[in-house]
Amino acid sequence: MSTTMLPGTKTAAPSPGIGENVRAYIGRVRGGDMGALPAILGLLVLCTTFAILRPVFLSAINFANLFTQGAAISVIAMGLVFVLLLGEIDLSAGWTSGVCAAVLAVAMTQNGLPWYVSVGAAILTGVVIGLALGALVAKLGIPSFVVTLAAFLAFQGALLVLVREGNNIAIRDPVIIAIENRYLPPALGWILYAVCVLAYAALQIVRARRRAGRGLSADPVTLIAVRVGALAILGGLAVYALNLERSRNALLVSLKGVPIVVPIILALLIFWTFVLRRTAFGRHIYAVGGNAEAARRAGINVDRIRVSAFVICSGMASVGGIVLASQASSVDPSTGGSDVLLFAVGAAVIGGTSLFGGKGRVLDALLGGAVVAVINNGMGLMGYSASVKYIVTGLVLLLAAGVDALSRKRAAASGLG
Repeated sequence: MSTTMLPGTKTAAPSPGIGENVRAYIGRVRGGDMGALPAILGLLVLCTTFAILRPVFLSAINFANLFTQGAAISVIAMGLVFVLLLGEIDLSAGWTSGVCAAVLAVAMTQNGLPWYVSVGAAILTGVVIGLALGALVAKLGIPSFVVTLAAFLAFQGALLVLVREGNNIAIRDPVIIAIENRYLPPALGWILYAVCVLAYAALQIVRARRRAGRGLSADPVTLIAVRVGALAILGGLAVYALNLERSRNALLVSLKGVPIVVPIILALLIFWTFVLRRTAFGRHIYAVGGNAEAARRAGINVDRIRVSAFVICSGMASVGGIVLASQASSVDPSTGGSDVLLFAVGAAVIGGTSLFGGKGRVLDALLGGAVVAVINNGMGLMGYSASVKYIVTGLVLLLAAGVDALSRKRAAASGLG
């Protein structure tokens, strides 16, 4: 065992070395704890395949497109993770995003409200929707499938009312449009990259020192260095590629830099990850998802947790709706409809969040969203029709759900479940 200590720590239990950590991880995978491994492997296979078949897939402009194409789906999927962790479902998240986008558009264009008031109104609408859905599920005991299916149908009508039976509401506010259509200056992109890497390294070191200070085994310095190094390399390559000039005529218009939506998604990821992993509320979410009755007997207000999860889900759907409105620079009767919900649920499940509840992370939404975006983007470059994209995405989702079911059976058999 490695006894490498971090400076300033007290004598602690021997820390496992990298080799022991790797063996322990392999043991967990064999025991059924797959985590995000299938999504990561799938992402690598898909990217490699498309890069070989269509080299333009690796171009700077296509790389930037992947971020903007998958942004709204990933944001909505983040909220769905909270509901799925409870073993529930929200079938209305897609249309909720459309309704909230319409509230944003109506507030700005018809009522002349500034963008920040309109954004607040859209998010408040999502919160109210989540409160209503959560109350029906938690207080009245109506299955979430039925409640959200009814909302799925009703919100389509609500969206038609807001856009006056089919009108297209154009969005001209530069701040809203910038979310999906503008980029950070290259220097600011590098500053963001440096802050993220340094913050991640600091968090890893502080966590290890705290564990060592309590006499617990902590990750060795070498393992922390590997993690930080991997983030630094991948993040550096991404920022470098995004800072390349993507315009065919840079004198007319310059297209370079990290899309503005990227730091927004990173901020949401960090915030909700903190909520799930570092707060009592997050621990209660996992407890209720794992065994609601045991959580109730432990003194957890199960109904409140359920309502809160639906509020977060619909609130994040409202943010996703704002991103959709920015992407299209307009809102119409199809905003948030079509395949938005299917892809959002698929993103969460493909990323590793269990449909059975109790297992998942907010990061899963981003990993699954990346898989969905790569499939759509890569198959589009290869000239396949929408029908083929749907079939492939459906098969990938079925495979992810199958892996989840099999891993749970293996975990139960090995005593880890």
